[in-house]
Amino acid sequence: MTEKYTYSIGKRKSASASVRIYNGKGEITINEKTLSDYFSNKILEDIVLAPLNLLNVTNKYKITIKVKGSGKKGQAEAIRLGIARGLLKIDASARKSFKSKDFLTRDPRVKERKKPGLKRARKAPQWSKR
Repeated sequence: MTEKYTYSIGKRKSASASVRIYNGKGEITINEKTLSDYFSNKILEDIVLAPLNLLNVTNKYKITIKVKGSGKKGQAEAIRLGIARGLLKIDASARKSFKSKDFLTRDPRVKERKKPGLKRARKAPQWSKR
């Protein structure tokens, strides 16, 4: 018998997080590690916990997350979006508070592609007159 869960996906830059929210006691596991083991930085932990803290449900749900791609900050923001979307499926009345904090908006900024003849997307080689 499997546990019933709510599933959602969050993305940011090239990070993709699949989030499962179960009824539980507040454990959060990311790629089979605890939250504090995966994100050693307290600020990134706060980003992940922001939707739960906003609704005061930190100890109500058990959350398992699989995340890949990008860096730690991009992953944290992808997880935040995934958790907010999952909580919205559980409690639709939270939409207004999530919208006011921008937790439901996927940040569309991604790295611009490199152009031929340039060193990066816009950085050109140094120009010399002679």
